[in-house]
Amino acid sequence: MTFDPQQLGRPKQELAAVLKELRMRAGLTGDRLARRCNMSQSKISRIENGRAQASLLDLERILRAVAAPPEVTEEVIALARLANTEWQDLRSLRRRGLEKKQTELAALESSTTEFRFFLLSMITGLLSTPEYIRASLAHAPSDVTRTIARKLERQEVLYDTTKRFAFILTEQAVRWPLLSPSAMAMQIDRLASLSHLANVKLGVIPTAGHKPIAPMDTFTVYDNSLVTVENTTGVVILRDPRDIDMHVELFSTLEEYAVFGEEVRVLLAEWSAACRA
Repeated sequence: MTFDPQQLGRPKQELAAVLKELRMRAGLTGDRLARRCNMSQSKISRIENGRAQASLLDLERILRAVAAPPEVTEEVIALARLANTEWQDLRSLRRRGLEKKQTELAALESSTTEFRFFLLSMITGLLSTPEYIRASLAHAPSDVTRTIARKLERQEVLYDTTKRFAFILTEQAVRWPLLSPSAMAMQIDRLASLSHLANVKLGVIPTAGHKPIAPMDTFTVYDNSLVTVENTTGVVILRDPRDIDMHVELFSTLEEYAVFGEEVRVLLAEWSAACRA
């Protein structure tokens, strides 16, 4: 299925309306459908009114109960994936104010226990020095002072020992010269320092060697419930379990390419020294 960014984030009412129409075509009341699906009538009502999001299991039960033909089932599943996908374009985020996005991220981080970050080309704000954060926002059209402050505040979550973090960075992400050599050395030193935290697993994928899988985007997995995928123009938010499982599997593969612990600290020390030289 191909996602049209203009469609992403459309109201979930379309999926709700399709499910309601299928029930009515099957000649079923909400109560009869609920009994066939072993669900409550109130849940069926919330799904059909768009007040509750049907899970994949819910959809399978409903589609089987209304005897939906295979082509309709395929369309509904595709629509469900679209309903579970949200697009946030960078220009809209900037119009709203980037600091508001930082507040949303802080709330998401507060409710998440396990984090998986794959960083393809840049270092994420949680791991960044103030200088790196400022440089990453250099092209923002408005004042970013409050955004920088919120990004730095968010870093406190790393020290919450009830949470677990796994960061995988490519060598390009670590060494891309966003700052002057001396400032980049300090940024790389910060990565090495954070790798000592007991609840932080920080790995780097060196450029050398054969790696048959080539990831295309930066992404973050929050528990097993949500994935954000970043590109140049914005962020795609995925809630479909299939999309989440795919990114968790990809992250596991990328972990096999990375080095960790003392081995990664040796690499980081070499790169930091190269900057200072």
